[in-house]
Amino acid sequence: MSDVKRYIQKRVENDSEFAENLEEGYADFKIGVILRQPREEAGLTQEEVARRLKTKKSAISRIENHADDVRLSTLRGMQMRWARIFKYGCRIRREYR
Repeated sequence: MSDVKRYIQKRVENDSEFAENLEEGYADFKIGVILRQPREEAGLTQEEVARRLKTKKSAISRIENHADDVRLSTLRGMQMRWARIFKYGCRIRREYR
């Protein structure tokens, strides 16, 4: 186990707030990766995707790199166009509690 992994494991065990923030950060990171992968596999730039989605490159960058700062309504609004561009299904559901 690397020093970094040992450090993280020790912090998680001793600091519940750190552990919670780590989990949230990882979830945000995964969202960005999930949205970036099809674009990269299609060989498209953020600028090309932005043009097809009728938005700005900065919006695509923010979605891919700072998913914690993106509203669900923004993703839901792009969902169908995103799926058509990359020919894969993605569903953004509203969960009721």
